[in-house]
Parts: sequence; C-alpha cells; structure tokens
Amino acid sequence: MGTRPKRSVRMLLVSLLSTGLLAGCGDDRPADEGRANGQSLRVQEERARQVADAWRGSAPAAAWARRYYPMADAVQNPSSGWRSTADERAFQTKNFVLGGDLPSTASALGKVDWGEGKTLNRPLIGAKKAYESFALNRSAGPHLTVTGARLGSTTIVTSRGNAAVPAWLFTLEGYDTPLVRVAVTPSKLPESPIGPARQGAAGGLRNVARLAGTAADGRSVTVRATHGSCDDGPVVKALETGESVVLYASVKAPESGACTAEMIEQGVKVTLSRPIGDRLLLDAFTGRPVPFGDPRGRAPSWT
Repeated sequence: MGTRPKRSVRMLLVSLLSTGLLAGCGDDRPADEGRANGQSLRVQEERARQVADAWRGSAPAAAWARRYYPMADAVQNPSSGWRSTADERAFQTKNFVLGGDLPSTASALGKVDWGEGKTLNRPLIGAKKAYESFALNRSAGPHLTVTGARLGSTTIVTSRGNAAVPAWLFTLEGYDTPLVRVAVTPSKLPESPIGPARQGAAGGLRNVARLAGTAADGRSVTVRATHGSCDDGPVVKALETGESVVLYASVKAPESGACTAEMIEQGVKVTLSRPIGDRLLLDAFTGRPVPFGDPRGRAPSWT
C-alpha cells in the first residue's frame, strides 16, 4: 500500500510535463522573448509616431515642399547602353580619362521645372566639377575617355515628382549618346523639428542608411539598412500618415554575447498601403528625411 501514492505522484508529474502545465517546463523563455519583442515594437512605433507628429505642419516640412531634393542618381548612363562589360566596369569603378577640353564657364543659375508653373532656380556646377564628381579614379585597366561636354537637360525624380533640370552632357569616345550628369545643386536640408532617438532607449531601433529606389507605381521603396554579424538581418516597417512615411528599422533575432563590430548593409523592400507620392520619407531613429544614395558617392540627395 505504501507504494501506490508515490506511483500516483509520478504519473501526475509525467502528465503535467507532457502538457507543459508544470512551471519551469522550458516554455517560459520563448514567451518572455515574445513579450519583449512586442514591447520593443511598440516602443519603435511610438518613436515613429513622434517623428510623424513633429514634422506634420512644421516649418521644416513647408521648406521641404518648396525645395529641390533629387531622389535618383545624378549620373545617368548613355541611353544607348554600354558597349561592353569592360566599359560598364570602368563606369562602376569611376575610371575615366579626360581626352578633350571642358567648357570653362556656365550660367550661374539653372531652372528646376516640375511643370504647371512650378519652378525653382538653383546654382549650377561647372563642367569640370561635374566631371570630377564621377571621374574619381585613374588607374590601369578598363577606362572610359571623355572627349568634351555641353550644357543640356535631363529629367530626374525628386521629392516633388519628376523635374526637368539642366545637365552636363559628356561625350564618350566610341559612343553616340552622352553620359549625363545633373548640373544643378540640391537644396540644403532643413533642420529637423525633432532630435535623434537616444541610443539604447528606443527598443532596438536603428537608422535607415539610405533610399536605394522607389517602385514605378510608388507603392514600395527599397532602402539600405544595417545589421551585425550576430542577428538574422534587418527589418524595416513603415508608419504611414497623410503627410509622411516614417520608416523604423531593427534587426531579427539579435544575439547577446561577443560579436564582431562589423556593420553589414542590406537592401530591404518596404511595401506601402498607397503610393508614396509627395509624402515625406522619414527615418524614425534620426528624425530626418531618408537620403537617396551614398552621401560619399556620386549622387547624394542633398548637400
């Protein structure tokens, strides 16, 4: 008789363990992680909402709507395409040789024209400076030769839609169509109405490095976001309002412990509920507009 109660207790323990009802059965950690992730997401979204609210109706937003911010590369390939992979490689590595004279003078101002009477005068850069913005290398190997330039025009995507702008048309040896470089300078970025988030106090929020492209229908944007060596990559979400789209970035499954300090940049496509149109594209972490392109590269969005 003395063994029956012990057997009953053992059977009860097995039953509780199999159903996961016994405390300490190993299911607490995922539940805790889920709650922590949910809390971090709420903190990130709250920060995104604060940024949207700060920009709504602000003087910086009004300034942004009046100015010129290109959202595409200022350097455009010849419309005929590259003749060879060697030439394309030379362009990508910025390997150019100047084999002719460039104009030494130009008008002081050029007109940015959005149509329907919406225009803006912006300073022009000279042909030499325009050439130096993309001809950053002169080394052995495949190169392209610029033989001259003239002032013409092109169309570029801006924060206010497509605009016709002055451009330097560089003739290339062996090509019938020119390499195009936008000649007008971007407007100065207005001061943000909200400061950056405090590091470590925004639920794991990270900044969005830059805009890489916008879909033709405007219903998605591709951005470059960073992550480390001890996570599963970046995640970028969007808070949409009538005036702005605020992107808030984080990483999937971050691990604690020793990790290398490298930052890996990765493209992330963000789908929107409706076309972005002329809405401000903002970064929740910095509180500033998301720039197009690499600030150190050929075509930053603004100065």
